[in-house]
Amino acid sequence: MQEREVVLTKRDVEARMVPSGTEMTIPKDTFVTITQSLGGSYTVNVNGNLARVEGTQADALGKEPPMSNFDTPEDGSVNENQVWEALRSCYDPEIPVNVVELGLIYECYIHQKQDRGNVVFILMTLTNAGCGMGPVIADDVKRKVEDVPNVNAVDVELTFDPPWNNDMLTDEAKLELGML
Repeated sequence: MQEREVVLTKRDVEARMVPSGTEMTIPKDTFVTITQSLGGSYTVNVNGNLARVEGTQADALGKEPPMSNFDTPEDGSVNENQVWEALRSCYDPEIPVNVVELGLIYECYIHQKQDRGNVVFILMTLTNAGCGMGPVIADDVKRKVEDVPNVNAVDVELTFDPPWNNDMLTDEAKLELGML
């Protein structure tokens, strides 16, 4: 993660308010402070409010859009390690820890379906059932796993059973968050 950086938007940019998830447009020539730049997305402070800008919109902040650098297995299979690497690139816009280390991924498996090809199923939760950013985080998970070579489809299911709690954090996450 970088230190806070003030940038001037190069063009109008679509964003989502944090934590509500409400869509907004940040106008061109607006000063924003990048508060978090993890996993290819950006959390920015704009006029005292936090907003998430997707990596595909990075050029509006004067940044390069993220690129996937996975090697493609020649046998047409999906590399499970690449799926987990993709999941580790997904972050809650308010927490500088990825969804895997946060303990939000309950299940992840790959299966071959005749009608859909290589399908990755992900059962996940959120730190809070009322999180307005929940659909955004789930979409980020889906989009990034879809970028893994030979993945034909990704099914993401949100659950709140069992509800998330701090015990689900890995030791690394607890250390990052100052909880150890």
